[in-house]
Amino acid sequence: MDGIPGPAPKAQRSLRPLGRLLPYLLRYRGRIALAMVALVVAALATLAMPVAVRRMIDFGFAADHAGLIDSYFAMLVIVVAVLAVASAARYYLVTILGERVIADLRSAVFAHLTSLDGLFYDTSRAGELTSRLTADTTQIKAAVGASASIALRNLVLCLGAVAMMVVTSPRLSALVLVAIPIIVLPLVASGRRVRARARAAQDALADASAYASEAVGAMRALQSSSAEPAARRRFDAAVEAAYDAARDTTLARALLTGVGIFLVFASVVAILWVGAQSVMAGTMSSGLLGQFVLYAVMAASGFGQLSQVWGEVAAAAGAAERIGELLAAQPAVRVPAQPAPLPARVSGAIRFEDVRFAYPARPDAPALHGASFTVQPGERVALVGPSGAGKSTVFQLLERFYDPQGGRIVLDGVDIMGCDPVAVRHQIAFVPQEVAIFADTVRENIRLARPEASDAEVEAAGRAALVDEFVARLPGGWDTLVGERGVTLSGGQRQRIVIARAILRSTPILLLDEATSALDAESETLVQTALEHSMVGRTTLVIAHRLSTVLSADRILVMEGGQIVDQGTHNELVGKGGLYARLAALQFTAAA
Repeated sequence: MDGIPGPAPKAQRSLRPLGRLLPYLLRYRGRIALAMVALVVAALATLAMPVAVRRMIDFGFAADHAGLIDSYFAMLVIVVAVLAVASAARYYLVTILGERVIADLRSAVFAHLTSLDGLFYDTSRAGELTSRLTADTTQIKAAVGASASIALRNLVLCLGAVAMMVVTSPRLSALVLVAIPIIVLPLVASGRRVRARARAAQDALADASAYASEAVGAMRALQSSSAEPAARRRFDAAVEAAYDAARDTTLARALLTGVGIFLVFASVVAILWVGAQSVMAGTMSSGLLGQFVLYAVMAASGFGQLSQVWGEVAAAAGAAERIGELLAAQPAVRVPAQPAPLPARVSGAIRFEDVRFAYPARPDAPALHGASFTVQPGERVALVGPSGAGKSTVFQLLERFYDPQGGRIVLDGVDIMGCDPVAVRHQIAFVPQEVAIFADTVRENIRLARPEASDAEVEAAGRAALVDEFVARLPGGWDTLVGERGVTLSGGQRQRIVIARAILRSTPILLLDEATSALDAESETLVQTALEHSMVGRTTLVIAHRLSTVLSADRILVMEGGQIVDQGTHNELVGKGGLYARLAALQFTAAA
């Protein structure tokens, strides 16, 4: 995906991406300490059991020690009780720690997404980003939570069992040390393949999710075009690709597990055979061999489970790598180290000085080519011109979604490239032609413009934008849920909610991109009146495709080819007979 840095070369892929989780883990040192205490207690209880078994075999069954067998069994019950409590505590603490870390990680990723700029979203797919935020973090959660608990338990048991094997029989333990490299090297080699295939599986799943997100969002357009079969074929192909990648990953993990279990338990059988020879030769007691074998089985079982967990950890490393790429993405529009402050009360004076800009995705096609104009505080200025003239680009640059490649944009005497983008946007309210409505209530959709606003302020803004006219007919009034993207509302109703946001925001600058385009004639007249009231005392820039909406503008800027080619009032521009006069003749003649 173009908007996100690419994956590291294969030679560099490792478990290193999981290191990104360390800062999140270290926030909870207390929980980690408690989990480690529970882990150690459970491991010690487990490691104590073979000693009790050995003493039962060597002493408990002898006639002169018959009374000891009850004591040994009672001791085993106590050990098992300690083991159960400690294991439950360890599982709870580690699993909850994993859930907490992943919750923090998801919050951090989403917060980072909100800081990225237009260039990133121009080259990224929403479904791909959602997949990284959900599916990839879920993959990591499996490793950090349950898998981490199993891995820690078995790692400690392996180390403890190996240590006790050395204490029990140094000679047999030497054979184990010889077998370890034979076991570990294949596991490491297989883990690399699992990691690479897990990354491929997550990428394929993200592609399928991205297309599904796009298709669901445009389902009515698909159905209107009778494109459902083509959409199903495309999604089926993406799902099959994800399945093939997941199958390859699962096969690699299955082989890794099988190889690990075979090597581990084959080594146990070999060591058991050597130990049996020692018992027959009288150099080792049966109880001692039983103790050694139990420790060997513990170590082998731990290694076997570690091989399975290793596959899950390797898969999580692939997901962590994808998350890392997302967190590594940096906005091209940066917050300066020492942002220039805007005046305490911004008046709304705007000046474009020889601004040159081309969208990064189309560097050879300039959107603005030496655009220069000035807007006075409180002035109403309309931008008109053919499609592609650069009108929307003016808005994008003014809100600092992009920075120009040349020239300056000045707000109240301050070059906005030296300002924090958030501080600039705090001075601007924007009503787009393509509105964004969230799956929430009418009230909360309006409050989005100013989250701290009271219910009374929200409703006042709604009344000014004539939202109350249709809210009165809704079953829950202002608290009616409007569905995803406001699907239960008409286009005009959605537009009025967005206009209410702009009114509630009450900023010194108002940007209108054909704000009444989705309204019927009656509602347009009423909302235009509301907008007229909201423009009082505010600098207003209006992008107008229908020239009838800009007749009352103080000044009209005519744009063509990324430049301001003319300006004046409606009557002045019509009298000049230029581009505006031709556009006006086409529209007003057609309307007549």
